[in-house]
Amino acid sequence: MAKAIHSMIRVLNEQRSVEFYQNAFQLTVADRLDFETFTLVYLSNAKSNFELELTINKDQTEPYDLGNGYGHFAVCVEDIESERQRMIDLGYEPRKLVEFNHEGSLLAKFFFIEDPDGYEIEVLQRHGRFK
Repeated sequence: MAKAIHSMIRVLNEQRSVEFYQNAFQLTVADRLDFETFTLVYLSNAKSNFELELTINKDQTEPYDLGNGYGHFAVCVEDIESERQRMIDLGYEPRKLVEFNHEGSLLAKFFFIEDPDGYEIEVLQRHGRFK
């Protein structure tokens, strides 16, 4: 059986992205591998072994075109209201809090936020299948 271990996104500015993911989601640098033309930074926290891999191409000077194929990265939290407020207090701009129902029951409570490169991140209340 396969085990999911990481997801990769390309970012323009390493420091800006590392600071965002640290502040917003308490993801810290687990490893950093520097190569001649690119750098790989692996971010994680104690909640999961899953990592977010940031790829920084050293010759990239313009923001990446995310196109229309990217979906989103998702995390779950204990208290969605306080996490959203914490992000507002950090100066980020999370979108409105949404309750998503299915067949009359709460399926998910969530909001979206963008990282510095425009990637969408879904922040879900820990509930039901989102643990």
